Amino acid sequence: MTSVAPAPEILVVDDDERLRALLHKFLTENGFTVMTCAHAEEARHILDVFAFDLIVLDIMMPGETGLELTQSLADKINTPILLLTAMGEGHHRVDGLEKGAEDYLTKPFEPQELLLRVKKIIKRTGSMNRSDALCQLGMYTFHVNKGLLYRGDELVKITDTEAKLLSILFHKKGLPISREALAEETMLNINPRSIDVQITRLRKKIESDPKMPRYIQTVRHEGYVLNTD
Repeated sequence: MTSVAPAPEILVVDDDERLRALLHKFLTENGFTVMTCAHAEEARHILDVFAFDLIVLDIMMPGETGLELTQSLADKINTPILLLTAMGEGHHRVDGLEKGAEDYLTKPFEPQELLLRVKKIIKRTGSMNRSDALCQLGMYTFHVNKGLLYRGDELVKITDTEAKLLSILFHKKGLPISREALAEETMLNINPRSIDVQITRLRKKIESDPKMPRYIQTVRHEGYVLNTD
């Protein structure tokens, strides 16, 4: 049976209700799964739970601006960001790119130009037309590329740190990884000593008996190893 690649998922963040609706309709009609929100605070709550292939983000929003949100997210997630703004001067574009944006589009723009840029970004970042790697842990399924954990059909909330740790362990499953290596590879400035705390939290979410773990096991003097079904 031929597997069908999931539709790339996009988060649109813009305080302009009309533009949000237009982008949702246009991108959905062109094969994307789209979620929208009106401001940075709402975007943060969504990103705590869901992973996306691309964030389309307006710069000029009340409260936390798109530039501030971009800079804040740069060290936490790998999701590419396409900035939208009415400010077309060169230094604004440079500022956005320096803060971690993947691309920059000035308003007003042609919908087809937006579509072209969205497709190029997703293709360039390796997300377009890829099937999600799955990690089976008993009744739990971890969608590695999206950082989502499910218990059957029910989404289990995990933090970005927990998702990154589980992803790292998955890609090196069967091999012990030291606390220092785990801390470094998360790229989240985690102290190696706090890895034990994060692993304990993960075990409580996926192990039937966290004190006698089946999936994330401790290897004495070496670190942790992931064993999957």
